Amino acid sequence: MRLDAEYVLPLRWSDDTDLDDLTNYLDGLVQWIDVTVVDGSPPALFAAHARAFPRAVRHVAPHPVAHGNGKACGVVTGLALARGERVVIADDDVRHDRASLLALLSDLSDADLVAPQNVFAPAPWHARWDTARSLVNRGLGRDFPGTYALRCAALPDGYDVNALFENLEMERTVLARGGRVRHRRDLYVRRLPPDARRFFSQRVRQAYDSLAQPARMCTELALAPAVLLVRGRPGILCLLAALAVAVAERGRRRDHGGAVYPRTAALWAPAWAAERAITSWLALALRLRGGVVYAGRRMRRAATPARVLRRRVAEGHDGA
Repeated sequence: MRLDAEYVLPLRWSDDTDLDDLTNYLDGLVQWIDVTVVDGSPPALFAAHARAFPRAVRHVAPHPVAHGNGKACGVVTGLALARGERVVIADDDVRHDRASLLALLSDLSDADLVAPQNVFAPAPWHARWDTARSLVNRGLGRDFPGTYALRCAALPDGYDVNALFENLEMERTVLARGGRVRHRRDLYVRRLPPDARRFFSQRVRQAYDSLAQPARMCTELALAPAVLLVRGRPGILCLLAALAVAVAERGRRRDHGGAVYPRTAALWAPAWAAERAITSWLALALRLRGGVVYAGRRMRRAATPARVLRRRVAEGHDGA
């Protein structure tokens, strides 16, 4: 039975290294669900994608007036073009199967936005490093995935595309409008890891996202001073490393995660914490200099504060 929903995939590539893999994925996906690819790639690549993608895929460009975060522009365009009420939004490296799509869409019966948990597969060294970030997030609450299920009525005017942390911006906008957000930490959806070059390019940008969460940013900024303060006391340094592992291990075990994440996954947490101790200060410096460059555009705002979004909704000014 075909799923009564639309799959929106925002795309913006500078090369076609992964085109065959994505095309093969879309070949299977269109058998289950309507698919719209919102493609902000340069004209030559856009044309190549149009030739390569299955004919059943609706392949469109982002709305011409959308000038912000490329992914967010693609999502907002896809929502405006959606042919039904239920939409699955997914990055180009997410690999759903039919079961995960069914589970996400079923949860929309009592929620407006549903967030599963992404898991890297395969898992080269840099994917295991980044997995530590996800585990720490799970240990402290929840992670932010690269895919969601959404009721279009929850975002009739989209959301602000001028925020770097577009997932948080979308979640906060749904909540500001009175919507319900459900986090499915127990629903694991495969995600392809980036190559090592892209992994390194993401380090400071991911740290910049924490500017949207002041308490978290303050904690991350405190890491480097704390290490410098106790640098001559290896026992305390080991204790701090053990604390990072303990938080990540809590995240690994939550919601049946032990069946998905390997037992050694949490051991990468000290490496990630050391990274964030440095990159959080680099992110702050970029903020003071006007923002971080993302996909060729300088973006100052990580995400809009929830109170500002609530005020916009009350005044009737929410949306993209």
